[in-house]
Amino acid sequence: MVTGLPVFLVEDLPGTGSAVLGGDEARHAVVRRIRPGEELVLSDGRGGMARCAVTRADRDALRLDVRRHWREPAPEPRVVLAQALVKGDRGELAVELATEAGVDAVLPWRAARCVARWDDGPRGAKALARWRSTAREAAKQARRAWLPAVEEPVGTAVLAERVAAAAGALVLHEAATEPLTSVDLPERGDLLLVVGPEGGITDEEVATLTAAGARAVRLGPTVLRASTAAAVALGALGVLTRRWVTAGPASAR
Repeated sequence: MVTGLPVFLVEDLPGTGSAVLGGDEARHAVVRRIRPGEELVLSDGRGGMARCAVTRADRDALRLDVRRHWREPAPEPRVVLAQALVKGDRGELAVELATEAGVDAVLPWRAARCVARWDDGPRGAKALARWRSTAREAAKQARRAWLPAVEEPVGTAVLAERVAAAAGALVLHEAATEPLTSVDLPERGDLLLVVGPEGGITDEEVATLTAAGARAVRLGPTVLRASTAAAVALGALGVLTRRWVTAGPASAR
């Protein structure tokens, strides 16, 4: 991880030597008033990073001198957030906070008590695009090497299939008696974290997910909002697993 340098996402990292950053990312750099002589980091969102010096700043492009490449390992276990649809900008807030807290993928969940309803048409596509854009910007803000994917929304039946296939699964539930700290967590593989909507998860949904292998747990004595629960849980998982262990770059050149 590079501390202090701004991060810009690119589809593929350039090789060592001269390179050009264009498109929206270059325009963002111009807005941030990045000047020749300053440094920045390019990320491919898949663990690859490149430290670059700006040699020229135009209105719609930055000329770069690529100084160093490296890769950062993905955290283990990999946390996939099944986030119930939340109305208004609360859903985007949930994605933003979870991304900053290190989530590896987001699975929008059409839970029974969701106030927000994403159809399969243009409105649903627009809402999904907002979540994906939010994850992208939050990953850059947090200077992450890995960009979390925001998948297509699913219903409870498909979510139960994902639970069964995961290395572990947790359902955050205010009525659960088992604390998160007492659960044996997987060291690797997918750990599915399920967060319900504003109205809560129904008994039927809890039964379906636990029958598929999930554990219903609670974080603490208070009830968290649907938009903040995942971020708090990710913080706890960072301490309870090796996700926050600083291993350093896996390779550099």
